[in-house]
Amino acid sequence: MSQSLPAHALELLAPARTTDIGRQAILHGADAVYIGGPSFGARHNAGNTVSEIAGLVEFAHRYHARIFATLNTILHDAELEPARKLVWELYDAGVDALIVQDMGLLQLDLPPIDLHASTQCDIRTPEKARFLAEVGFSQIVLARELTLGEIAAVRAAVPEDTVLEHFIHGALCVAFSGQCNISHAHTGRSANRGDCSQACRLPYSLEDDQGRVVAFEKHLLSVKDNNQSDNLDDLINAGVRSFKIEGRYKDVGYVKNITGHYRQLLDEILEKRPELASASSGHTRLLFTPNPDKTFHRGSTDYFTQGRKANIGAFDTPAFVGLPLGLVTRIGPDWFEIEAEEPLANGDGLTYLNKREVVGMQANTVEAVGNSQWRIRPNEPLASLPGLAPGTAISRNRDHAWEQALNKASAERQIDIWAGFTETVDGFELTLHDADGISASAALPFEKQPAREPDKAESALREQLARFGGSDFSLLELTVAWSQPWFVPASAANKLRREAVENLHAARLAAYLRPTRKAAVVPPAIYPEEALTFLANVYNQAARRFYEKHGVKLIAAAYEAHKEAGEVSLMITKHCLRYSFSLCPKQAKGVTGVQGQVRAEPMTLVNGNERLTLKFDCRACEMHVIGKMKKHILKTPPPSVVPVTFHKQQR
Repeated sequence: MSQSLPAHALELLAPARTTDIGRQAILHGADAVYIGGPSFGARHNAGNTVSEIAGLVEFAHRYHARIFATLNTILHDAELEPARKLVWELYDAGVDALIVQDMGLLQLDLPPIDLHASTQCDIRTPEKARFLAEVGFSQIVLARELTLGEIAAVRAAVPEDTVLEHFIHGALCVAFSGQCNISHAHTGRSANRGDCSQACRLPYSLEDDQGRVVAFEKHLLSVKDNNQSDNLDDLINAGVRSFKIEGRYKDVGYVKNITGHYRQLLDEILEKRPELASASSGHTRLLFTPNPDKTFHRGSTDYFTQGRKANIGAFDTPAFVGLPLGLVTRIGPDWFEIEAEEPLANGDGLTYLNKREVVGMQANTVEAVGNSQWRIRPNEPLASLPGLAPGTAISRNRDHAWEQALNKASAERQIDIWAGFTETVDGFELTLHDADGISASAALPFEKQPAREPDKAESALREQLARFGGSDFSLLELTVAWSQPWFVPASAANKLRREAVENLHAARLAAYLRPTRKAAVVPPAIYPEEALTFLANVYNQAARRFYEKHGVKLIAAAYEAHKEAGEVSLMITKHCLRYSFSLCPKQAKGVTGVQGQVRAEPMTLVNGNERLTLKFDCRACEMHVIGKMKKHILKTPPPSVVPVTFHKQQR
C-alpha cells in the first residue's frame, strides 16, 4: 500500500464548505483539505457534488496535497447501498481518503480507498486507537479532550504507520464527539447524522442538590474555541502529525486567515527542525497578516492539552464579541464617539456588553474627529442601543478594511524549480526540475541562426524564459548552455516555457501516489469490550456484523433507533461545572476543614421548563447530562433514507 503520511511529515488539514474555499485553503498553505460530498457528512448543510470535488482533487494534486471526503454519519440500513455507491464515485473522482464513523461501511464492497477514523468514533484510549488501526484505518482523529500524555500513550500503542490527527483550532463540541444525543432527544435532529441543534449554546441556570442557584442564565455548556498555537511543538513531540482546523461551516475569510496563521507557525517549526518536512509541495506567500482574533471565536482555550483548567467556558455569550477597541467618550443625537488607537472604517462591526447580553451594531460612517477620537454613526438609532453611555467599552468583531483585504487575492503558492536551456541538433530544449525531484522537458524544432547582437541575445532569452509568474512554479536558477548565441524569438521562448510547464504539471500528477486502503490484521482484531451500549452508535445490521466479527457479544442499538425510553446520559463531557465553580471534591484536597465535606452530588441545569440532571463521575473525571427522549420524538419513526444525487454512472 501507499503509506497515508510519512512519519516525518507534518500535515496542515483545513476545512472547506465549498470547493472554491478548498482551493483557497490550499493556496494559503494547507497540505490537505476535508470536504463534504452530496450526503452522509456530519455537516449536512455543507455538501458538494462529486464533479465539484473531482475538480478540487485535480487542483490539490498539483501541489501533492490531499483531499479527504467526509462520510462520517451513522447510517440506516436503507442508506448502506447509496453510501457504498457514493464511495465508489468519490474514489473515481480521485479523493484520497474517506473520514468515516460508521463501522458498517467496512463490511461493504468498497474500492481500495484510504480510510480515516472520524473523531465521531470517540477515540480516547490506546486500546480503542490500536483496534481501529488494526481493522484498516491509516489515520485516526483523536478526541479533542486528550492531554499531551494521553496522546503520547496512544502513539505508543498504535503501529508506526498509523497517523495521529488532532484538532488544533476552531469550535469545540462540549461533549466527547459521538457521545452527545441531547439534540436528538429534544428535537429529533441527530448530531450523529449531521444535524445538531446545538443545545450546548443555550443559556441555563445551575442549581445544586438543594435547589440553590449556583449560576443564573449562563451559557454553561458552551466552551471557548480551541487554539493550540502555543502547543504545536509539544503536540509534535507527543506524536501528532496531522493538524486539523475545525470549520466546514465557516466562510472563506476564516479559512484563509486560520490556515495562513498555522502555515506560518508550522513553517517556523520546520525551519528549526530539519528532521521534519511539510506533507505537500511548494511554499506559501501570504499577502496579509494572519490574526486568529480577527475572525469568529468565543474566546480561546487550549482545552485539556496541558491539563484541566477552570476557565474553558464561554459562559457569558456564545457570540463573537471581538477585540477590545476603546471607550465611549461622548454621545450625540445620532452618533457616539470613542477613543481608540486602532483606525476604524465604514462597515466595521461593533459590540458591547449590556447586562450580560452582547449588543451588536454596524458602523455606517466613521470619521476621525481628533487625536485617537472617532465619531461613529451606527446603522440603528441610538435609542435602540440599550446601555450605551460614556465609559461603555466597545469591541470590534468585524474589521471591514481587514476583511476587504481577505476578499482579494491574498496568497500565492509556488513550487521551486531549476531550469536548463540547451541546444539540440534540430533546435532547442528546456528542462525543468522541481523541488520534489520531478523533471520534464519541452523541445522546439528551430532553424538556428546566429544572433545579430550576440552580447544581448542571452539576456533577452533569459528574460523570456524566466517569466513563470502566474504559474505554480518559482524559478530559482536558469542555466543556458549553447555553443554560441543564437537568435531565439520571444514567441519561441515563450512557447518552449509554456510547454515545459504543462509537461511538468503532467509529470507531477503522474508521480503523485494516492494512498490505498490499509489491510486489516488477520485473524480479526478483538474489540476492547464485549458489550456495547447505545453510545457505540450501532445503527445498521452491517455495523452489528462488524462488531460481532470482532468479538463483541452484546450490542445495543444506537439512540436514534428509539430503544432507550428512559433517562440516560444524553451528553458525556470532560468539561465539569463543579470544577468551573470550584466545587470539585478533588479541588478540596489539602484544604483545611473542607476535605470530606464536598461531595459530587447531582446538580441540575434549567432552561425554561427543561430540567437536566448533572451527575459527576469523579473517577473518570467526567460530567454526564442526564435526560430522556421527548414523547413526540419517541413516537416518531427513526429517520431512514437521506436522498442522494449521483453525478456519474452508478456502480
